[in-house]
Parts: sequence; structure tokens; C-alpha cells
Amino acid sequence: MERESRHQCLIYEGPPSQQLPALAAMIKRKLDEGYRCLYLNSRPMVAGIRSILSAMDVNVESNVARASLVLSSESITSADGGFDVDMMLDKLEDALDQALNDGYKGLWATGDMTWEFGSKKNFAKLMEYEYRLETLMQKRPELSGICQYHQDTLPHEVPGQALLTHPVIFVNETLSRINLNYVPSGVSNEQQAL
Repeated sequence: MERESRHQCLIYEGPPSQQLPALAAMIKRKLDEGYRCLYLNSRPMVAGIRSILSAMDVNVESNVARASLVLSSESITSADGGFDVDMMLDKLEDALDQALNDGYKGLWATGDMTWEFGSKKNFAKLMEYEYRLETLMQKRPELSGICQYHQDTLPHEVPGQALLTHPVIFVNETLSRINLNYVPSGVSNEQQAL
């Protein structure tokens, strides 16, 4: 297994602001390593990550101006407000291509799944999205990130689905653990039982 899995999940309870220091530390590290970093979340969370990064001596304004750091609360949903798997994956791959064209090592992205799935909160496409994202990350090793799952805002089955679709669980900026619940895409129920 590679030193650090590129597709991780963060499943947590309580105030989302408690997760910001660890995510900010990851962003700082990835910026230092030469990656473009993308943070997708609500306006208050974007303001929070901006503040914590500044407190960590990251020049947020300069990094944003150079597009090394992209902080966005812009919705990436279809016209009807629902989650569009193809549109999201296309936007991520386009952002990766642009990062590489601009001379970065790659793209590191993190986003809150409740926010990403939009106002309809229809998580029927979650497993498809996560497995296709894993496939994209395997195909494009310059892409990595953390999918955030705030248990307090999600249907009770969603965190379990996250565990099935992520090879690694993010604990904090220095610790991740192999996810024993991970089921690679294409593995049948019969194969899982073996």
C-alpha cells in the first residue's frame, strides 16, 4: 500500500469547526508540497478555514490570488438542485488538469458531503460517486483528498456507505488508518462474504 492513501474519508460528530485545524494542517502541508488545494464547503466553513490557515502563517490572500488555494462555497449541483455525479467528477478532473497545466504536482481537494449533495439531500448516488471518484483517483494519481461526512447532518446509513467506499479513514493531519470495511468497486456480495 502506498505511504498515504489519496482517497480518505473523515466521519465525525459535533461541530464541524472542530475539524478545521486538522484539515487546515493538511492544506498547509499540501501547499508546501506543491499541490493546488481545493476546499468546498458552506460560507461559514470557508471563512473558518481561511481564519485557521491565517493563524498557521499561511498567506491566504497570496495563495488565493495565485490560485494555489481555492476556497469555494459555490454550489456544484444540477439545475434542479440535485447532485450530479458526472458534473462533479468532470469539474474535479478539469480542476486537476488545470492545476497540472499551471505547474502544480496535482490537486488535493476536500469537501463536506452534506453541502456537496445540495438542498435535495438525495444520497442515492453516493456510492456511485465515491466508487467513480476512487476509480478517477486510481487513473489520475495526481488527485487526492478527503471526503468529509458530518454524521449529525446525514441520514444514518450514509456514514456506513462512506466506510464501504474509502480505503482509508482520516483521523488527523498525522494519522490515517486502513479501513477494514472498504469494499473495492466491482467486488460482489459473494466475494465480500469470503
